[in-house]
Amino acid sequence: MDRYERILTLHRLLKSAHYPVALSRLMAELECSRATLYRDVAFLRDALGAPIESAGGEQAAFRYALGEGARFELPGLWLTSDELAALLALNELISRSGPGVLAGALAPFKARIEGLLSDHGSGKALPIERIRVIPWGERTLDQQVFRIVAGAVLERRQLRFHYRARTTNADSRRTVSPQRLTHYRDNWYLDVWDHDREALRSFAVDRMSDAHALDAAAIDVGESDLNELLASSYGIFAGKPKAWATIRFSSHAARWVADEHWHSQQKGEWLADGRYELKLPYSNPRELLMDVLKYGPDAEVVSPLPLREEMKILLQLALSGYARP
Repeated sequence: MDRYERILTLHRLLKSAHYPVALSRLMAELECSRATLYRDVAFLRDALGAPIESAGGEQAAFRYALGEGARFELPGLWLTSDELAALLALNELISRSGPGVLAGALAPFKARIEGLLSDHGSGKALPIERIRVIPWGERTLDQQVFRIVAGAVLERRQLRFHYRARTTNADSRRTVSPQRLTHYRDNWYLDVWDHDREALRSFAVDRMSDAHALDAAAIDVGESDLNELLASSYGIFAGKPKAWATIRFSSHAARWVADEHWHSQQKGEWLADGRYELKLPYSNPRELLMDVLKYGPDAEVVSPLPLREEMKILLQLALSGYARP
């Protein structure tokens, strides 16, 4: 453990301790000698201003002064090498999954993290190429529209934009009170109170254009109402659940499905023959059926009957495409 990490570990130990921490424990935690520990204590106290007190008795111990210790924090950015590496990986995920949208704003942050990691690693170059991010199904996003939308959400201002619906290809002009941005399957959606429809709606940000934040304050909808109407059913489609779907997966597919999160209210059960049964609420069946279809013969929609019949129709239509020579 280098000195940087010893100082950080020492601070965290003293900060979280309710009683004086014995010298022997500190030496073990910091993996250092008695002399090194005393030098680190002196640096933390004298150079960084930590309110360290010595506790006398049969065994030497240290603690932060009562009251002052609760308020004291290390100046600047203090993270371990593992924490910095995790942050760098997160930054790489953001920059590669949405190139350009946040890259400029996060560039100084990334440079700072890389600099700190290089200091920890004696100046060695970081193999950033070892972090691989592969977006799936990501759609082209207008960066300017995204920034305007995000700004309106955080500043709580109404928003006006042009929207072309993907399902109908119809154009409309919307004035909304933005509620929250949702990142779902590598794409961004905006949950809003639609002033023209007087209802909660979700819009794909990639289908928006000509966006303008208005001076008028946004109408706030309660979190519980948002979740009830926009997050209680399967997938991104809004609406209260109309039914619960029961899907059975083969023993082979169960190895994956049993560990997957499909919905916050899902219920899973292993069957005696090794198959896995998944139950979850849904409103619009379209997205659920498409997700089940990717498992092919390893998935069966059991109930409700209308959902099972709709799946049968989709399978028959898919098969009919292969009937032609």
